[in-house]
Amino acid sequence: MNSEYFVNLLIVFISAAFVSNVVLSQFLGICSFVGISNKIKTATGMGVAVIFVITLASLIASAIYKAILYPLGLDYLKTIVFIMVIACLVQFVEMVIKKFSPTLYNALGVYLPLITTNCAVLGVALINVQADYDVITSIVNGFGTAVGYTVAIILMAGIRERMEYNEITKSFKGSPIVLITATLMAMAFYGFAGLV
Repeated sequence: MNSEYFVNLLIVFISAAFVSNVVLSQFLGICSFVGISNKIKTATGMGVAVIFVITLASLIASAIYKAILYPLGLDYLKTIVFIMVIACLVQFVEMVIKKFSPTLYNALGVYLPLITTNCAVLGVALINVQADYDVITSIVNGFGTAVGYTVAIILMAGIRERMEYNEITKSFKGSPIVLITATLMAMAFYGFAGLV
């Protein structure tokens, strides 16, 4: 592997994490982003779970696609296979969190199993295939995307914790102020577009 390859991997990581942030520019994973971002602790736990699931799903989905689906002409099954891989990974993560951190498990509630249907996880696996990334680049793209998701959800949680003490007009309380805040964050993240 030469230095150009590592530079390319760095560009893929920065692009996935900041420039093409999965939540703020592609609008994938919004349900958990809005639902879990009440507290920094739960947002961090969700972010770590998403990092694990997306990175591992990127590895496994890319390997299955390159080794089995594409060579056998079964690439039309990729969406179904990727969903099954993601569901298995989420079940594993759910068991681990329930065993080692019951309080985090209870705090995440219904949103932990929803990682299975989180369009960000499936979206990254499909983007890796569409971009024809090799397995290592797929892992880096998945990890970068998950880091971007985690950064966005933790920032949103910090802002929402601070907003609890502010007087907000009744019509903006709840989801409206969260979506306005997400819009402002998306505009701020758009400033990263000049990096790559």
